[in-house]
Amino acid sequence: MVEIEAAAFRQLVEHLQKHTEIQNLDMMITADFCRNCLAKWYMNSALEQGIDMNYEQAREVIYGMPYEAWKEKFQLEATPEQLAALEIKHNAKTAK
Repeated sequence: MVEIEAAAFRQLVEHLQKHTEIQNLDMMITADFCRNCLAKWYMNSALEQGIDMNYEQAREVIYGMPYEAWKEKFQLEATPEQLAALEIKHNAKTAK
């Protein structure tokens, strides 16, 4: 089972690395997680296993490059529409 989960995780990471047109903000709006969330989960899992890892190291695994390089190459400025959609999502979550 763990091997299947690991293979699926690797495919997800590879998919996200190939589809740089998908912005983290859009992922947060539609799926309530992004590459940074995935990196935090990865780091926390490593730490739980006794593997020393920091957030930047985890982000490099998920992004396939240093985060700052990814941001410079692929991250776009947030649009007013994206920011409004994120605010609506945030308000809906806090209202629950």
